[in-house]
Amino acid sequence: MIAIQLHSPRELKRIDVVDPGNPRSGEIRVNVKRIGVCGTDWQSFAGNQPFFEYPRILGHELGVEIAAIGPDTETDLRVGDHCSVEPYLNDLQSPASRQGKTNCCESLRVLGVHMDGGMCPHLVLPAHKLHRSESLELDALALVETLCIGAHGCERARLNREDSVLVIGAGPIGLSAYQFAKLEADNVTLADVSEARLQFCQKQLGIDQALLLQPGEVEAQLDERFSGRPTVIMDATGHPGSMEQVFKLSGHGGRIVFLGIVQGNLSFSDPEFHRKELTLLASRNAPATTFHNVIAQLESGRVDARPWITHRLGLEEVPEQLPSLEGSEGLLKAMVEID
Repeated sequence: MIAIQLHSPRELKRIDVVDPGNPRSGEIRVNVKRIGVCGTDWQSFAGNQPFFEYPRILGHELGVEIAAIGPDTETDLRVGDHCSVEPYLNDLQSPASRQGKTNCCESLRVLGVHMDGGMCPHLVLPAHKLHRSESLELDALALVETLCIGAHGCERARLNREDSVLVIGAGPIGLSAYQFAKLEADNVTLADVSEARLQFCQKQLGIDQALLLQPGEVEAQLDERFSGRPTVIMDATGHPGSMEQVFKLSGHGGRIVFLGIVQGNLSFSDPEFHRKELTLLASRNAPATTFHNVIAQLESGRVDARPWITHRLGLEEVPEQLPSLEGSEGLLKAMVEID
C-alpha cells in the first residue's frame, strides 16, 4: 500500500506500508478519499512545527468512506457511510478527557503529527472518532477539521452579539474563525498584511469585512474600524510579531485567542496586560461536540468552505507537486484525492 511520508524537513517520499487489515472490536476500517493539506503540514514540511515527529506519514484532515466495522462494535455507523475524522486520539481516562477536554489530553496523539496519518488508501480508527454526514460531499468532510479549529476558538472566546471581533490571518484557520464568529457576533473583521489574499477572500469567498493592515498604522486603523478597539482578537497567523502585538491592539477588558502556534517564547507588557485586564486563551484542536456543530452548520448551508479549495492533486503526485505550492500566492487549500 502506497503512503506519503515526510521523512525529514522538505523531504517527501512515496513509501510502501503494510495494509492495516481488519478492524477489531471498537474499530472501523475506512477508505481514505480526501486529505486536506493544512498549516500544520506546511509547518512540518518547513521544519517549524514544535509537536511534529519525523519521519511521519502526513494527513489529518480526512474525508473517508467506511469499509468494514469491527465485531461487537457499538455504533450506528454503516458500511458505505461518508465521515469526517476527528484525528485526536486521547486517553479516555486522563484528567483532561474526564473534564471533556479530549482535544488537549495529557497523552494526546494526533494523526499525521505524533503518529502516522491518512495520506494512504486505508486506515483503521476508533469508531467514536468518525463523524457521519448523510448529505455532505467528501471535499466538505475533509474540511471539517480545519473548520473545527476556528469554531473551537470562537467557543473559547465565548462570543456574543455585542462583541467587536478582529480575526488576524486570512488563511484557512483565520477564515474558519471568521465564519463561525459571524454566526455569533455582528461586528467581525478579517485582517491580513497581504492585499492579494484579502482581495481573493472578498471576491471568491464573499468576505464582506476585510482590513489590510498597514505597518505603523494598525492601531489607528482599528480605532477607525471599531470606533475604539476590538473586544475579541483571534490571531491565526502563527507569527510571533503579530501575536505579541495583539496585547496593544485589544480593547480594555478584551479577550485574546491564539489559534496559531510558534516555536519558542512570546513576550508582552505585563503592566499593559493588567491595566486592560485582558484574558488570554489558547485554543488547541477541538472536541467531538465541535465536530457535530460544524457538520450541522455545513449541512444547513450557513457555512461553506468548499470554495477554499484552490489546488487538487493525486496521492502519488504529492512528493513532486506539493513542494512547488509552498508560499504560492494563489494557494489557500490543497486537496489530495484518492480514487
